[in-house]
Amino acid sequence: AASYTDSSDDETSPRDKQQKNSKGSSDFCVKNIKQAEFGRREIEIAEQEMPALMALRKRAQGEKPLAGAKIVGCTHITAQTAVLMETLGALGAQCRWAACNIYSTLNEVAAALAESGFPVFAWKGESEDDFWWCIDRCVNVEGWQPNMILDDGGDLTHWIYKKYPNMFKKIKGIVEESVTGVHRLYQLSKAGKLCVPAMNVNDSVTKQKFDNLYCCRESILDGLKRTTDMMFGGKQVVVCGYGEVGKGCCAALKAMGSIVYVTEIDPICALQACMDGFRLVKLNEVIRQVDIVITCTGNKNVVTREHLDRMKNSCIVCNMGHSNTEIDVASLRTPELTWERVRSQVDHVIWPDGKRIVLLAEGRLLNLSCSTVPTFVLSITATTQVSGWGVPRAPPAPGGSRSSPGCLLPQALALIELYNAPEGRYKQDVYLLPKKMDEYVASLHLPTFDAHLTELTDEQAKYLGLNKNGPFKPNYYR
Repeated sequence: AASYTDSSDDETSPRDKQQKNSKGSSDFCVKNIKQAEFGRREIEIAEQEMPALMALRKRAQGEKPLAGAKIVGCTHITAQTAVLMETLGALGAQCRWAACNIYSTLNEVAAALAESGFPVFAWKGESEDDFWWCIDRCVNVEGWQPNMILDDGGDLTHWIYKKYPNMFKKIKGIVEESVTGVHRLYQLSKAGKLCVPAMNVNDSVTKQKFDNLYCCRESILDGLKRTTDMMFGGKQVVVCGYGEVGKGCCAALKAMGSIVYVTEIDPICALQACMDGFRLVKLNEVIRQVDIVITCTGNKNVVTREHLDRMKNSCIVCNMGHSNTEIDVASLRTPELTWERVRSQVDHVIWPDGKRIVLLAEGRLLNLSCSTVPTFVLSITATTQVSGWGVPRAPPAPGGSRSSPGCLLPQALALIELYNAPEGRYKQDVYLLPKKMDEYVASLHLPTFDAHLTELTDEQAKYLGLNKNGPFKPNYYR
């Protein structure tokens, strides 16, 4: 193992503590239940920036469209996801929750949720063993079995398939919101192993554009600044991957005066990068000269030990993809390299000749591990995940609303849609959110900007062959 200097004052593991909330319940595992009041204030601040979700909560107080739903969730546990969870509770659902990333949990928010009665199993800085233990505590509980899954990355779904496959007999559907998790679902579907319907929220327009593009455009700078205090002007940066996340990162860095290179495997995304004014390169061509390396591919071993060996002194290395597979961090845990913990989520990895790289969040998701993400963006994503209820539904296409091999409904919408769907509407496949629901989520957020939509006249609608109330684009529109 690498030598590792860390002055962490971390005390007892939460797993070894006996904690109870004010109601006497101990069905949770968080860092410190005494932080609940602080976490509650953070949640209240987040509520101010999540207007659509709060409107849904108000509308649903009487109708409870999720009454009887037992949702097991595995997402980042932040003030914003707390608003989502409490909205699900207001809609009638029972929830149990774990974190999808060992560094992204806000301990005070987890405490606030536990205090208000949510069985939450998560804390910042979990070990790999803790991570799976927390997921298991959510799923494997006497007298309670989930009938819905809300996943971010696919680890919860994977764990149930691996350990408790019989549970799928009672599960009505899976809602998945990440590129990584959707990829896993498609693999299951292709192999004929997907035994319940799944909603691909990631590829809904409101999720992809807002959470992936606009959110990363703002949070990449925040994560880098908080961890390194660096200046961006004139820095040479290589961004691996020019999907929605990569586009957001590149736009932000370019605006700050950085010199940005892009690597891509897809000729269409590569051409977009060129048209946006970025130099398309192979990583080997620029690895010796760049100051920052950012991965956004969802792939594995994008930055290898060979690349890391060739980087210049003080190069900053980080990942904006969901999983910690993009940078080969394991190859750095060898005896000849020394690790120094500089501050929380910042490590110097030092070579024998004195060269060092700055590794952020041990190769895990930078923005949620090292900073925060804009609340308003998560309002849009979360509403898509819950808000399908009450939306006028266009007639389903033959075989349901399937388009391409999958569809992720933004979380809240998707949960209500799957939970309340009559038997047979959705097969054992991956489905996309209907455009009508995407448009509904977007319209709920327009009043925040005092924005006013133009309405088609009857004559214009007839000319375009559209319903005046939408959907305004076909499902294949990109």
